[in-house]
Amino acid sequence: MKESQAGSVESCDCRITVRKQQGNTVEVKSIVYELYGDHIKKLILDTLERQNIKDIYVLCEDKGAVDFVIVSRLVTALKRLENSDE
Repeated sequence: MKESQAGSVESCDCRITVRKQQGNTVEVKSIVYELYGDHIKKLILDTLERQNIKDIYVLCEDKGAVDFVIVSRLVTALKRLENSDE
């Protein structure tokens, strides 16, 4: 199954891994999960909805990234997955 990634697991960054599947699933692993895990998951789901993306698995390995970093990594990983299908 094809996967795509963007980002890193360096401090203040995140690595997003995406692959196609039935339905949307978001998994968040974060050093700040207790405080921001639900927010990160909602941010990813909202971004998928805005991009009209369905049937995707997303793994976010977060090391304290701010919202715009998470969104940009997600969009990049999704584009890479889309381009790998061509």
